[in-house]
Amino acid sequence: MNIDINLKSILMILIPFIFSALIVPFVKKVANHVRAMDIPNERKVHKIPMPRLGGLAIFFAFLFGYMIFGDVSNAMISILIGSFIIILTGMVDDINPVDAKIKLLFQTLATLVVVFYGQILLKDISAFGIYLDFGIFAYPITIIFILGCINCMNLIDGLDGLAAGISSIFFATVAAITLIRGQFGLPYELTFIMLGSTLGFLLHNFYPAKIFMGDSGSMFLGFIIAVITLLGFKNVMMSSIIIPLLILAIPILDTFFAIIRRKLKGQSVSVPDKAHIHHQLLSRNFSHRNTVLIIYLINVLFSLASIFYVLKNRPLGYIIYGILVIIVVTFIFKTNVIVDHTKRGKSC
Repeated sequence: MNIDINLKSILMILIPFIFSALIVPFVKKVANHVRAMDIPNERKVHKIPMPRLGGLAIFFAFLFGYMIFGDVSNAMISILIGSFIIILTGMVDDINPVDAKIKLLFQTLATLVVVFYGQILLKDISAFGIYLDFGIFAYPITIIFILGCINCMNLIDGLDGLAAGISSIFFATVAAITLIRGQFGLPYELTFIMLGSTLGFLLHNFYPAKIFMGDSGSMFLGFIIAVITLLGFKNVMMSSIIIPLLILAIPILDTFFAIIRRKLKGQSVSVPDKAHIHHQLLSRNFSHRNTVLIIYLINVLFSLASIFYVLKNRPLGYIIYGILVIIVVTFIFKTNVIVDHTKRGKSC
C-alpha cells in the first residue's frame, strides 16, 4: 500500500486489533461447542471451566492484517505454512490434549519449514572482536532457538493476560526499534500486525479472562516472536540477538528456572508444577491482577533498557539492566522458584 508510513503503522495495529476484538466472542462460542475447555485442577489458578482456542482469534487477525498489508515472499510463505501447522497442532491439543512428544514433533515440522524453505537462519555472530560463522550448524542452532521460543511462551501462559501481555510488550518494543532504525521490511509488517492482533485478544483475556488463548495461542505467539527475532535482528552483532532475548527475559527465566527446579527434584522437565514465577508472586498474597501487572512492569523495564541501548544511551541501559539483575537474584533467594526453601528449613 502506497500510503504515509505513520498512517500505515497506525492502520497495521488498528485493523487487526478491531478484527481480533470482534472475532473473540465467535471463537468463544466455537470453543464451547467443541468442548475445548480448560478444566480447573490443583495446579491451575482459575476456579471455573474456561473456553480455550483464543489463539485462533489472534491467528485470524494476523492473516487478515497480512492480506491487507503484507507482501509475498518465500520467507512469508514459509511463515504462513509454519503458522498453520502450529495453530492446527495447538487447536487439536486445546480440544483433546495430546502427548508432549507429538506436539514437539509438529513444532519441529513447522520450524523446519521456515528454516529450510524460508531460509530464516541465525547464520553468524560477532562479539568482543570475534566473528563466528555457524556454517552448517546454523540449521540446528536456529531450530533449537525457534523451539525454545515456542515452549517458553507455552510455559509462561499461566495467568489471565500474562502471555498475551508479555507478547504485546515484545511486539511494541520491537515496533519502536524498527521505527527508530527506519527498517520497514517484513519484520516491521509482522510486528505491527501482531501487536494489533494480540492487543485485541487481550481485551477479552486480561483478568478476569473470558477466554484463554490455549496452546494454539501460546505456541503461535512463541513461533512468531522467534521468526521476528531472526528476521529483524539477524545482522552479525551479538547484541542484535541478545536485545530481543532480553525483552523476553521473564518467559526465558521462568523456563530456565523450571528446568533447574525439576532437574534438582529428579523430575522430567516436561512435568508440570506450581512453582513458576507467577505462582511465587501469588503465594506472597499478591492478587491475580497485581501479579500480572508486576510481571508486566518488569518486562517493560527490560524493554526500556533495550530501547535505550539501541538509541546508543548505553550507560542508562546498563543501569536498568543492573537493577533488574539485582531484582532477579533477590527473587531467586527469597522464593521457591528454584529451591524449595520451606522444605529445606524444616529439615534443618
